[in-house]
Amino acid sequence: MQGGSSGIGYGLKYQARCISDVKADRDHTSFLTGTLSLKEENEVHLLRLSSGGSELLCEGLFSHPNEIWDLACCPFDQRIFSTVFSTGESFGAAIWQIPEPYGQSNSSTLECVASLDAHVGKINCVLWCPSGNSDKLVSMDEQNLVLWSLDSSKKSAEVLSKESAGMRHSLSGGAWNPHDVNSVAATSESSIQFWDLRTMKKVNSIERAHVRNVDYNLKREHILVSADDESGIHLWDLRKTNVPVQELPGHTHWTWAVRCNPEYEELILSVGTDSAVNLWFASVSNENKPSGSPVEASRQRVNPLLNSYTDYEDSVYGLAWSSREPWIFASLSYDGRVVIESVKPFLPRR
Repeated sequence: MQGGSSGIGYGLKYQARCISDVKADRDHTSFLTGTLSLKEENEVHLLRLSSGGSELLCEGLFSHPNEIWDLACCPFDQRIFSTVFSTGESFGAAIWQIPEPYGQSNSSTLECVASLDAHVGKINCVLWCPSGNSDKLVSMDEQNLVLWSLDSSKKSAEVLSKESAGMRHSLSGGAWNPHDVNSVAATSESSIQFWDLRTMKKVNSIERAHVRNVDYNLKREHILVSADDESGIHLWDLRKTNVPVQELPGHTHWTWAVRCNPEYEELILSVGTDSAVNLWFASVSNENKPSGSPVEASRQRVNPLLNSYTDYEDSVYGLAWSSREPWIFASLSYDGRVVIESVKPFLPRR
């Protein structure tokens, strides 16, 4: 295992918690991030990796009226994204559009496409349907899931359905299943819940305390990865959820987020409040595929941690793989430090 970092850095002016890959940008490796400042007007930064991969450039800087707690890019339009924000008194969520053409010399004003105003409590996240050009969105507050239909041309978002998770559950976040557009996973204080969006009913759950974050493996249909506050990282086979199929140590403090690589199924990233980013090799055996030599299998079990990036001075909350260049990822610490890293030396052999 190596330590430290040789990544490309970029500093935001204010504190920040969230960063997202601009998946719809087919021509550049781009990320969008937003700030979380109590006293100043907040900012959204559009960052792009230079063609030579040696610089991280700010291609757009836009004003945002409130503290940004969650940010997610539209998967089919590179100019559209969502934010969950706090006004200091309440939480809200909205869909925004970056002005065209954009750049530091152009307009810095974001256009509000739609407000997701069907929530009463604290909104935690907005999920975009990962399939094609779907206009569907899911937003979650502590008690409710809301399914939306977005019409960006008419600048409107319509509630298709809304369902309560029940007063016994406090929802905190989730992930949309890339293998089934009708299924989302939601995290709560005591479980991971699986919801069918056609009926807006909970169809299954994994009873697990203090789950902070989940992500689906894009290459393995039945594999879900979870990050637990105290007990690390768990890989679940959704066909048999009584026990995890693999456990990883996680972080020395809370494990905050996990992300599965979009191309290399064995690679998982995690970030935590111990100011570290960890790269893991987690090979889930397939019933129809040889598991490799006993020596190799033993090595993977003993030391699944490929690298730990430790040049941060604050908790790391934001994490995103590049879908265009899947060996590239961006991480974001609370003090506003963005770092771009390459994992090429650790890519599994094909």
